[in-house]
Amino acid sequence: MNHRNGFNPLSRTTAHRRAMSRNMVTSLFRFERITTTKSKALEVRKAAEKLITRSKVDSVHNRREVKKFIADEKVLNKLFTEIGPRMKERNGGYTRVLKLGFRQGDAADMVILELVDYKLDSEAEEPKKETKAKKAASTEEKKPAAKKTAAKKSTAKKADAEKAEAADKE
Repeated sequence: MNHRNGFNPLSRTTAHRRAMSRNMVTSLFRFERITTTKSKALEVRKAAEKLITRSKVDSVHNRREVKKFIADEKVLNKLFTEIGPRMKERNGGYTRVLKLGFRQGDAADMVILELVDYKLDSEAEEPKKETKAKKAASTEEKKPAAKKTAAKKSTAKKADAEKAEAADKE
């Protein structure tokens, strides 16, 4: 029976569970998207949502309370300067759990835990394709330019040779 048990101990000692939870929440805030098992995600989600609620109001007290859970200063700053203000209008439900299927080795139920307003980097991939096209166009342009520079170099060499001959005659 699981009556009145408020959390899943995840078959770990208290210290291990707390450390794992802190690390996973820190990773969630750093990358805004993590892949983990379903049971871990549901536990991490509880802590993450409470921290995001605190980060919506940037005060010394809230920063100190969140600092007890998140040790990394950069992530703490990101939480209060970027994530908290983005979630200002929401009253909860800051994270989303997307099911991936079962892990190959032990058939654990895998999920993606991400912030609700997470955006994929598909926009970043499109400019890469454009840059490849631009590179191809620029290499075509460079070929004639390379011939021009080679012609300039040969002209410069001829001029230097003529100056040397003139100096020898004097």
